[in-house]
Amino acid sequence: MKKVACFILFFAFAQLLFLPNLYAQQKEKLKFPYKKEGLTERQAIIHLLNRFTYGFNQQDIDYIESIGLENWFAAQLEGISESSEEQARLKQFDDISKSNQELFEIYPKNFRVRREAVQAGVVNKDSLGTSRAHQELLKEYMSSKGYKYENELIRQFLSSKLIRAAYSENQLREVMTDFWFNHFNVSFSKGQSSTFIPNYEAAVIRPNALGNFEELLVATAQSPAMLLYLDNATSVGTKKNGNRGLNENYARELLELHTLGVDAGYTQQDVTEAARVLTGWTYYPMGKISEERIAALSKNRKNIHQGDFLFQANNHDSGDKEVLGVSFKNEGYNEGLKLMKLLSTNPKTALFISKKLAVRFVADTPSAAIMERMQQAFIKSNGEIKNVLVAMVNSRDFWSKDVLYTKIKTPFELAISSVRALDATIENPVKLNNWITRMGEKKYYYIAPTGFPDYSSYWINTGSLLNRMNFGLSFANQNSSGVAIDLLEVLDFKEPESPQDALEAYSEYLLPEANYELLDKRLSPLLTEQNLQAKINQKVDKKTDENSEEVRRTAVKNSVNNKVLAQVVGLLIGSPEFQRR
Repeated sequence: MKKVACFILFFAFAQLLFLPNLYAQQKEKLKFPYKKEGLTERQAIIHLLNRFTYGFNQQDIDYIESIGLENWFAAQLEGISESSEEQARLKQFDDISKSNQELFEIYPKNFRVRREAVQAGVVNKDSLGTSRAHQELLKEYMSSKGYKYENELIRQFLSSKLIRAAYSENQLREVMTDFWFNHFNVSFSKGQSSTFIPNYEAAVIRPNALGNFEELLVATAQSPAMLLYLDNATSVGTKKNGNRGLNENYARELLELHTLGVDAGYTQQDVTEAARVLTGWTYYPMGKISEERIAALSKNRKNIHQGDFLFQANNHDSGDKEVLGVSFKNEGYNEGLKLMKLLSTNPKTALFISKKLAVRFVADTPSAAIMERMQQAFIKSNGEIKNVLVAMVNSRDFWSKDVLYTKIKTPFELAISSVRALDATIENPVKLNNWITRMGEKKYYYIAPTGFPDYSSYWINTGSLLNRMNFGLSFANQNSSGVAIDLLEVLDFKEPESPQDALEAYSEYLLPEANYELLDKRLSPLLTEQNLQAKINQKVDKKTDENSEEVRRTAVKNSVNNKVLAQVVGLLIGSPEFQRR
């Protein structure tokens, strides 16, 4: 693994040497004032890695030290080619790169499978749908048609998420993809939109994560995942032909969560009018479409078909509207684009987005000064996300000692930072994801459009702390965590002579800036504690204590030395210091 890591670093360094123009524009804008805040270069590097990556090890610190902080961040802003290791690992998840149309065909909903099976004479429409015989017939029918269960799509998607986060060279892009997905949240909990979520992240969020906010806003608004999740796909101007009429769900969240913020001074009337503006915004029919349907959609020249998006003119409210004091005449599709521009260029949107970014990357309660600086960068650049990030990292407030290590890692961040810190190999992403869920973060299943809260207090309580310590021990022992680690390789195969030596060596590696005396005082009594993980498990809800027998069997096989090393590393991963970033 270390040879691979060194090759990746060499490849990235070569890009900086031979493609200087790629980064020159961003580099000129970057001037990190960390010295003015009393930070050493090493402290600044660790802070930068803590905030803009999913974790790091000593090689990452050395690499940034060799090329400079500004050079590294400029490269991250531009993005570089994905590593061969990342691409090789992603090949096994081939379905996540497919289009929405393809996924719709491959992963049909249960009701569609039943309907087709009835039409094909495979099952009787009056038969009991829950019987084993009925289910077996449906399973055989699905296999004959090349259909797959949606659980397989979700497995591939979640697995690829872990792989990208752990192995991508473009760490900032992956972190920002996660940020924007959470901001424009959709959820597997809503079945209508679930098939389209992998493409939503791959084709909508990730390509725009470091781009222009207005373009990102429009792309999310036109995605089938969002159109179905917040019901705009069925929102029409008038109640006719059985249609449900106006639906305000998306318009409300567009103003409250996606752009202006809840306290921006708009009214319920603004929400209603915005919903009227967006009537007719839906998605193009998926699957096999009759020639008559295609002809009908093409006949109306006011219809707009772009990729998966469809503006259906006859479902649009053609009356006059007014949002935030701005009039919208009967301009069809262009009304929606005008609304997106109105919202994305509003100073309150600039402040709202700047605050969310500052909460994510600076502190739970960022200073007014840094938010104002970011807001001005947003306004002056017309919503260029890179410019806002540059304004943030160029601020002294970003480098203040008061904000170092103040953010708590989410369960996902804890798991991936453990992988990256120890140069571990993810052998079974599902097992690792199960641990993330057990620690309280069921990725892509947060049902509310708000997305997961981004405040430390949300992630930490007595139960979660016990689960995090349990994870650390399981991870280091390689018990049911889905990873493989060579703990001696981390120390260049220099085996510690005692548990105390191991604590000192691994502390320096995993927590290079931590107070070792404090760690030693807290963790030394636990170094030789017998059955520590079992004791922790007794305090955790037994419903979450899976595979305990597998843990016991594996532990027996380990040598005494390996068990001690694993216990030391597990305690460090579960320590309060490693929970912070």
